[in-house]
Amino acid sequence: MKYKNIQTEIDACYLYGKLAENESDESVANVFSQMREIELSHAEAFARKENIDLASIFKPSWRALTLNFIGKCFGYDYVLGALMDTEKSLSNAIISTKKKNNMELNGSEANHVKILWSILEKEPNINGNQLSRFENRHRSVGGNAIRAAVLGGNDGLVSNFSLVMGVAGATSGEKGVLLAGLAGLLAGALSMALGEWISVKSSQELYENQMAIEMDELETNPEGERKELALIYMAKGIPEEQAHAMATDIMKDKTNAHAVLVKEELGINPEELQGSAIEAALYSFFLFTIGAIIPVLPFVFAKGITAMLLSVSMSAVGLFLIGGAITLFTGKNVWYSGFRQVLFGLLAAACTYGIGRLIGSVIV
Repeated sequence: MKYKNIQTEIDACYLYGKLAENESDESVANVFSQMREIELSHAEAFARKENIDLASIFKPSWRALTLNFIGKCFGYDYVLGALMDTEKSLSNAIISTKKKNNMELNGSEANHVKILWSILEKEPNINGNQLSRFENRHRSVGGNAIRAAVLGGNDGLVSNFSLVMGVAGATSGEKGVLLAGLAGLLAGALSMALGEWISVKSSQELYENQMAIEMDELETNPEGERKELALIYMAKGIPEEQAHAMATDIMKDKTNAHAVLVKEELGINPEELQGSAIEAALYSFFLFTIGAIIPVLPFVFAKGITAMLLSVSMSAVGLFLIGGAITLFTGKNVWYSGFRQVLFGLLAAACTYGIGRLIGSVIV
């Protein structure tokens, strides 16, 4: 556990450094640099407490290196989202441990979450636009596409693996398994795609209506909206004078003021509304298909017990990889998460296999 705590701080230090290196806005880059120094000081404190030479173990883990690679490929907003998730996870773990051991909560448990926002709000070179932009990026990566890819693949794999095993149990893997697996793949992928299309489209329509109302309020009562924005910043801990100055600066441009009010008051990220519902549907279809094809493939070139064993083996590997990928966001041990995913997936498949055997014996 002690090495895990140090490694978590080392990884955060490394990733905040990468965020600073790849941030074009100097003020925001400075915030990331400050966070890097804070995480480094945390690692040094842990090392001193455990009498460990930090220099000898100071290297990023596979998780941090993977997140940096993802940042290079898809943008460092993904890295920021994963870091914020890790900070929340650390705080929640501390709170949970204290409650379990009947220890008193003193408010310091959420320090990992508070430090970044405290620096942002007190940094003199951070204006209202930059703060709202940062919050927008943080919100937009909270449920980012990489997380969706992992969960989409997991849905496809677990659901179709269970279906294939159920049919295989009823037919001893001889008849109809391939057809059932392909039908399950297609039905599941189409269902996921349609659900994603409806979700994106309905959200866009709802948010567009709310944004139109906000624009009407801005045009009819600009002073009231300015005061409201200042109050929002004050609620975040920004001094009253600075909050009013930030709000006044933002209100100089009506278009920009509308965008900020939409983010701050309504919690809406306008950039997300620009996404295509069809593109989201195709993305969901593709991710589900990747997972769902794994348990079906062995039945393309084999049948009977051989195909079933291959399907179980390939699905177990896929489940382990998905469990391992989840640790990018949770920071948990990759072996624990991987084997936990395998266990749950195999249990689900075993249940449907047993039901299939029962139904098959009755039908026959």
